[in-house]
Formats: sequence, C-alpha cells, structure tokens
Amino acid sequence: MSTTMRAAVVHDARGPWTLEERPLPEAGPGQVLVRVHACAVCGTDLWMAHGDLSYRPFPLVLGHEGVGEVVAVGAGVHSRAVGDRVGVPMVQRGCGTCAFCRQEHPASFVTAANCAAPVLTGVTVDGAFAEYVAVDAVGTVVLPEAVPYEAAAPTLCAGFTSWAALRRAAPAPGSRVGVVGIGGVGHFAVQYAKAAGHHVTAITHSPDKAELARGLGADEVVADGAALRAAGGVDLLLHTSSHHGTVLDATRGLRPWGKIALMGIAFDGFAVPALDLVSQSWQVVGSAHNGLELLVEALEMVADGRVTPVTEAFDFADVEKAHQHAAGGGARFKAVVTL
Repeated sequence: MSTTMRAAVVHDARGPWTLEERPLPEAGPGQVLVRVHACAVCGTDLWMAHGDLSYRPFPLVLGHEGVGEVVAVGAGVHSRAVGDRVGVPMVQRGCGTCAFCRQEHPASFVTAANCAAPVLTGVTVDGAFAEYVAVDAVGTVVLPEAVPYEAAAPTLCAGFTSWAALRRAAPAPGSRVGVVGIGGVGHFAVQYAKAAGHHVTAITHSPDKAELARGLGADEVVADGAALRAAGGVDLLLHTSSHHGTVLDATRGLRPWGKIALMGIAFDGFAVPALDLVSQSWQVVGSAHNGLELLVEALEMVADGRVTPVTEAFDFADVEKAHQHAAGGGARFKAVVTL
C-alpha cells in the first residue's frame, strides 16, 4: 500500500476544494482504516467550507457522509473486520472524560454539542473526502449488502437526520405529516414518513419540486401555510429547511396538539407565536442524529426499497464541481462524490 493518498483540501473560506497528496492515515488503537468509495456533500460541509461555521482552523478535509470498506483494524478492535462495508457518520465518540461524557449518554449529536472534545468526522478531525480515513470503530455502522455505496452515503446524515426526527416526534399511526423544504433532507423525510404509514404533505415554494415531491410519495403538495390549512392541516411538521420563516408560515396549517420537529439548521431566529403555542398546545422538539440504532433502521429501509435516495454522482477528480453544484442549490437531491 502506498504511503500517501489523495484528499480534497479546503485552504480558505470559500476557497476551492483541491485534490492534494496527503500522508496515508493508520488505524490506531480502537480504530479502523476505511477505503472510502463515496461521500455525499452535506449543507454542514458547505457552511464550514464557507466559514459560516468554524470548529478548527483551515485547511480542512471535510466529509461526514463517507462509506467504504475496512482495509485495516487497529489494536483492540473486535467489532469490525477487514472487508466490512461500513459507513462513517459524523459523531465518532465523545472524549470520555468530561462531565457530559461521565453521565454515560449514548453517542449522538447531543454529544457533539455538549462534549468538551468530541471526535467528529470531517469537523474536528479529517473527513471522508479522501481516499482513506481512520476512524473509531465504535463510530462506524455496518452497511446492508443491498445498499450500494452511492445510496448509503447520503443516508448517513440526511437520511439519518430525517428518520431520527420522525422517531423522536413519534407521531401516532396514520398521522398527517407535513415536510417543509424538499431538498437533501426533505426528500428523505417525505419517503420515511410515507414508509411509516403517514399521510404526507410536502410544503415547498418551488413549483419545479411539486412533481418531484409527488414522485417521492407525497400525497399532497402545497405552497404555504394557508394552503396547508385548506388541505386539512397536519399533526406534525418536519422542518428540513435552511430558513425558519417557511416553517413558521406552515404553522398556520398545524392542528391543535400538533408538533414541530426542527432538524433544519438555520441562522435566523425561530419565534413561534406564544399565543398559538399555548392555546393550541403545540410541542416543539429539536432533533438531529439520535443514536446509531436509528441509522441502522434508516439504512434497512433503503435496503428493502421503501426509501430511495436521489443522487447525482461526481468523480473524485470533479469534487470542486460537486461543491459548487451543491452550494448553488442545483443538486437533486444529494451530490455524491465517488472514489
């Protein structure tokens, strides 16, 4: 095996993603070395690449939707073996020693937000826009054989996020579910909600996405909260948009005792009208990656055909094209770099 590999490196905020030779990582104790076969572009990658979010200095090797094959295992690893097909989601583990970690919470996105020194793929450590990545074995998930790498990659974050939010909100069987925003996360949310047996309404301002949403399984498509109310309203709003204003408008169609599940990260304020919140007895819950067991469920639903990620593939040599395509909002619905 060579001692170097290619990696996509971002040197400056809003700078290009350039392929460079980097030292080949090794699998340390408790780690596995993964030969990456695909990695999807996430909105969080774009925010970090553009300097909107910062967790460590540039240069950066991004990518937390990586999938591939284990090619080496470090000392003490017994749960993974050479040849395993695995996914590498963002949260590998907490530091294990801070006050939060001593409470023994399962690793999730809450770990990322509260641990003093979390290990986060493509965030606090180098990510999967590289030919190889060394990661903690406990932070990987085995991929079902029926799921190809190109479909598995976006499921590791966008799919995981939407399914975890649906599970956290726990709508009653047969509930009416609204999905706000039909993009990388939203196109998964429509499918997962439909697969779970709910009546699904897609809420989008983009006319070109109406037919796409119906093709994903949406029973109805509306443009705003007034139309949502006229269509019968919903018991749960899944907020997948990068702007809070769209979901606040959609609350006009939220039924009494309804829930709003926020998974869309946005930088504007989220101000739910207090009178409506109290008088309608609404609940607002935040949700992200809520435990690897939910990612396993999300992947199984892709494996059995109930959910199909919609992707556009780019060769590794064209990683900058994938970056620009996703940043420009043109991806339908996930840009996936294949290696």
